[in-house]
Amino acid sequence: MSQMRFDGRTALVTGAGNGLGRAYARLLGARGAQVVVNDVGAAMDGTGTSDAPATIVAAEINAAGGAAIADTHSVGEQQGAAAAVQAAIDAFGRIDIVINNAGYGWSCPFAQYPADQFRRLVDVSFMGAVWVSQAAWPHMHAARYGRIVNTSSASVYGLPGNSAYGAAKAAILGLTRALALEGAEFGIKCNAISPSAATRGVAVFPESDLRTFLMDYLPPERAAVAAGYLAHEQCAISGECIVSGGGRIARMFIGQTHGVVDPDITVEGVRDNLEKIMATDRFEILKSNTDAIQHCARQLGYERAGQLFFAFEKR
Repeated sequence: MSQMRFDGRTALVTGAGNGLGRAYARLLGARGAQVVVNDVGAAMDGTGTSDAPATIVAAEINAAGGAAIADTHSVGEQQGAAAAVQAAIDAFGRIDIVINNAGYGWSCPFAQYPADQFRRLVDVSFMGAVWVSQAAWPHMHAARYGRIVNTSSASVYGLPGNSAYGAAKAAILGLTRALALEGAEFGIKCNAISPSAATRGVAVFPESDLRTFLMDYLPPERAAVAAGYLAHEQCAISGECIVSGGGRIARMFIGQTHGVVDPDITVEGVRDNLEKIMATDRFEILKSNTDAIQHCARQLGYERAGQLFFAFEKR
């Protein structure tokens, strides 16, 4: 089978100086993409005499025969995100792929979570994806082609002490679904990845079975494979979230249980039917808000359920 390559494509990978972002950037570069390696990280030795992470990764790609430049703008700010996209246009004349990987974690009990830290985390881990995608959108729209890969996380299932991170990563899912619908007619596909990988933070974990598992089974390169597929022109899906780590690939999806249908249901009826409401033996995977409204209308017996839609989705 022929290799899925990215020759002629330009990709911007945010937070690409280390870990997952580095793995994404190197994979794309090795397969022919022109890569903008975005990372705000400073020189690792703290002296200011060594290269910054983005510069190092770009040099690695170039040394391997690829084409890459470094960019150090902060995508957590709208102007910085726009500048990162412009760097791709200036260097390579186009932008075809965006992998919104930049983000960071900061743990704190919810009641004590400082407002400035909460906002900063959301700005980088969620708003960064918004600003970069919005800046790239007109270029993709004009080209009638684009691939956007956002970064979600298993933290959307709940992670104590990480309310800001979990909220930001759940917001990514809503953003991804909306952009997939808006981009469909323009050849723009948007998906999310929920990666599992041993990054720099894991290296400082205390010795434990968890640390051993993460370090031995979850190198960033194994998670990068799914991101590579989602970024490719052959990607056959949009609006999805793919779980990737250690060689395991799966689908994360939003759905509804079958529930109960009773137009006269009372508060007590909810209590008494809770087991049926919560049962997961029957469920529907929903692709849009209109899909959810139509599904509800069908269950309630509305004859014109299929004719219900939101104006934007019909355009």
